[in-house]
Amino acid sequence: MSDAKPQKINIGFVGGQVLSARIETAQLSQLRAALGSTGWHELKAEDGTIALDLTRVVYVLVDDEGHRVGFGS
Repeated sequence: MSDAKPQKINIGFVGGQVLSARIETAQLSQLRAALGSTGWHELKAEDGTIALDLTRVVYVLVDDEGHRVGFGS
C-alpha cells in the first residue's frame, strides 16, 4: 500500500451484515465504479484482500471526518 492514509469504510449487505475496512483512495474509487454491476469485486484493504459479491452490497459508508474524541457537533 502507498503512503496515503487509508480511509475507513463500512460496507452494508443484504440481510444487515456490515463489514468495516481501511482502504486507499484508489481502491475506494474502483469500488464506487463497480457498484451497481454484478459479479465479484476484489478490494485490497490493510488487513488483506476482500472479495465482494456486488449483488449483495446495499451501501458503502465512507468515514470522511476521521477519529473524534469527546462531545460536540
